[in-house]
Amino acid sequence: MLAAGGSTRLGQPKQLLPLGDGTLLGHTLATARACEFDQLVCVIGGAAEAIRATVDLSGAEVVVNDHFGEGCSSSIAAALEVVAPDSDVLVLLLGDQPGVTAATVGTLLERLGDAPLALCRYDEGRGHPFAFARSLFPELAALHGDKSVWKLQDRYEGELAEVRIPGAIPLDIDTWEDYRAVQSFT
Repeated sequence: MLAAGGSTRLGQPKQLLPLGDGTLLGHTLATARACEFDQLVCVIGGAAEAIRATVDLSGAEVVVNDHFGEGCSSSIAAALEVVAPDSDVLVLLLGDQPGVTAATVGTLLERLGDAPLALCRYDEGRGHPFAFARSLFPELAALHGDKSVWKLQDRYEGELAEVRIPGAIPLDIDTWEDYRAVQSFT
């Protein structure tokens, strides 16, 4: 679970925004717990202390990424440092994307097969979550920047599993408009 961002566009920690009975990050962590992963890693950075004080992080191995301003790739690298050595797959979930369901993750994992990478194909195009086979862990750890994980889909285009998920790409919360839109669905 990537939840280390500084929420610069929003102006306050989006991880702590109220959603349902809890917070945005609490909601996405509940989804991750429902997936019954062997290991759940949650990377935090911006507002780390407030997140620890407010969000139920139970069941998650929490990693603090002090370099969160360098983009998502720094959080992926931080997570990989604690991923169990016997893990075959890494599922990349975003802490600000509450519309992703455990069923979507289950379908993604079922259809990964022998592909090095699986991603969701929604009605409007590709989106998160992604699943990466262990063979890609070294490349994931070496990425730089905010959108660099998307470059792997280009590199592995002929080998990736594109998993059809009906519906719109789940919104990720970057602006107040995004937040209001997500609130109308919950």
